[in-house]
Amino acid sequence: MSSLVNIRIDDETRQRLDRLASATDRTRSHLVKKAIEEYLCANEWQVQEIEKAIRQADAPEAVFVEHDRVDTWLNSWGSDKETERPR
Repeated sequence: MSSLVNIRIDDETRQRLDRLASATDRTRSHLVKKAIEEYLCANEWQVQEIEKAIRQADAPEAVFVEHDRVDTWLNSWGSDKETERPR
């Protein structure tokens, strides 16, 4: 099942869409549908990962290390004074 959605776009965007539709032998509707699907996939994934990270950070067993300690550890990599991973 599909539904009709109306959107307003500026003239320049409409012209760009028309040029791309013509160049790819696709309809404007097809291009807009694909663009929305790709946008949703990218943003849904990002929101899901953020929510997952928040749940992990809120877990009782979560461990946090200060940025400066991690930075010092990473900067020691490959040197004669490489430090232990901060905990």
